[in-house]
Amino acid sequence: MGSQLQTIALGNIHPGGWIMKQMEKDLHGFVGHLDQLAPELMIDDLIYGEHRLTTKIKGKSVGNIQPEDEWIIQYLWWNSESQSNWWDGYLRHSFLLDDKKHLQRINEHIHYILSTQDEDGYIGIYAPDLRYSFSTENGELWSKATLYRVLLAYYEATGDVKVLDAVIRAVQNVMDNYPINNSTPFLAEKSYAGVSHGLMFTDVLDKLFTITGQKIYLDYAVFLFKDYCKHDVSEKDVQLQNIFNVAYKLLGHGVHTYEHIRSLTVASFATREPELQKALAIYLERIETSTTPSGGPAGDEWIFERNGHATDTGYEYCSIHELMDSYLLLLAKTGDPIFADKVEKIFLNAAQGARHPEHNSIAYLKTDNSYEMCGTRNGEIEPNKKQTRYKYSPVHQDVAVCCSPNAGRITPYYVQHMWMKDEEGPIACLFGPCEAEIMVGNRKITVKEITSYPYDFSVIFEITANDPVNFTLKIRKPAWTNSVKLNTPFTEQKDFFCIKKEWRGMERVTIELEPAITINTSSDNEVYFSYGPLVLAHPIEAIETKTKEYGIKDMFDTYYKPVKLVEYIYCGGNVAKKEGVLNFEVDMINKQSGMLEKVSLTPVGKTVLRQVSFKQKK
Repeated sequence: MGSQLQTIALGNIHPGGWIMKQMEKDLHGFVGHLDQLAPELMIDDLIYGEHRLTTKIKGKSVGNIQPEDEWIIQYLWWNSESQSNWWDGYLRHSFLLDDKKHLQRINEHIHYILSTQDEDGYIGIYAPDLRYSFSTENGELWSKATLYRVLLAYYEATGDVKVLDAVIRAVQNVMDNYPINNSTPFLAEKSYAGVSHGLMFTDVLDKLFTITGQKIYLDYAVFLFKDYCKHDVSEKDVQLQNIFNVAYKLLGHGVHTYEHIRSLTVASFATREPELQKALAIYLERIETSTTPSGGPAGDEWIFERNGHATDTGYEYCSIHELMDSYLLLLAKTGDPIFADKVEKIFLNAAQGARHPEHNSIAYLKTDNSYEMCGTRNGEIEPNKKQTRYKYSPVHQDVAVCCSPNAGRITPYYVQHMWMKDEEGPIACLFGPCEAEIMVGNRKITVKEITSYPYDFSVIFEITANDPVNFTLKIRKPAWTNSVKLNTPFTEQKDFFCIKKEWRGMERVTIELEPAITINTSSDNEVYFSYGPLVLAHPIEAIETKTKEYGIKDMFDTYYKPVKLVEYIYCGGNVAKKEGVLNFEVDMINKQSGMLEKVSLTPVGKTVLRQVSFKQKK
């Protein structure tokens, strides 16, 4: 029922090195300024308070290019997602960086949200004339899921029992109005993204079970998942009847498909029902086929039965975060380090590669092979559609303010899971510079992880125990490493290096991971290269054009065209690493000239335009 690994509370692991610098840049950049970049969405609309939705409100502008479709009814709840996901990432940045100025704003916001709670416990976006009485598209559960995740993160970081009590009362209000096994929360005509997103209320329930140990929260999560499978919802990929249909292929809105992994995971581990366990295994196999070489999850924005392809399938930043978060949950539930490998692949490649390496901006949509970023996918014209998602922006309001908030969530989520623990002691799950405080029994230890990983592969763990304490330190063995060097005796168990001993004072453990250059074959028989956890790309020189400025320092949108686009074909040569740096060279054929050239490769996260996969010479 519970998890194999225990997550360390928010605020007990702090970033260091390059991760800290990136988070500081983001907090001083788009994460800390998103409310100023889109004030009418993020500040002016008090959707959880004075501006709760009523039957009198028939429409709402969210500042984007609006299509003439009936599904625009979902715009009514959109701002709740934008606001709460932004506050989630903003809050976590502020606590992990211990930024007093921003923490004051966080405290004020939490106080305001608690002031909106009704006497019956309700916290949400609907006035009494609408709540819990929908026959069509709505954001009742989704607006709560996004907000309650913020409140529970605040409780984790502060221990403020008033906030936990408010969430418990609010969740009880949901369970009172949608009684377990005696209601249909997902029955709605013409439902769209909001109803389907609402399944993620299971995030809140799973977290409450972890905090309180009350099984009712898991029971309710199972009820929600099974009710979701019964109805004609817009996002059908996770429904059991489709999972067990061998001819079915993933086709939904990508972010739903990837976040719904967590709901199925919670239901599977809560019940241990063979049917749900089998469904989870099948679903994860399908997810695997939808990812690109960088780990990017196909969905631009829909999957449409496609496998991940380096050129033809884009991925949304929202989907990058949600798939990574789902793998984090699977890591905790199973204790299987393969999910840590998947997390690192996504975070260090797809996520870094969809950020601008220098500016304060992210790509709403990105492809692995990125030949142009001027709004459309590699310059492709889509009939009857104005595509603007393939660009760099700190906000992307012309489409939707969803990816920028999620780009603010992804790094704190990674940091919080760098260390976990089990009954034997602390576990180094995800590598990177950080410092952690971890309780081992009733003793506190501190761990300082000194490294530039993944840009070098030496990791020093400085472990301090003020009083002698016995425990087993476990260090994940990455799937990509063939050999390691440790400066202390160890055993190997289930792909973890285990050091069991009495620890006293400050002791130093050093591990040297030995990466190799690997030649991989993608699902479409193209070649791509990796070095340890890093996917490599050939950077393409680009011309930058600023398309919009926001009146805030270093905040602007940009397009990119190649100076000269050349595609390369791999002809079977070895890849050479340059001494002392993460730059590589390989001989390839210039597709246009037919001539052999030396082609440079660099980590995909350092690029804007690039070629990641290469056709092979016939």
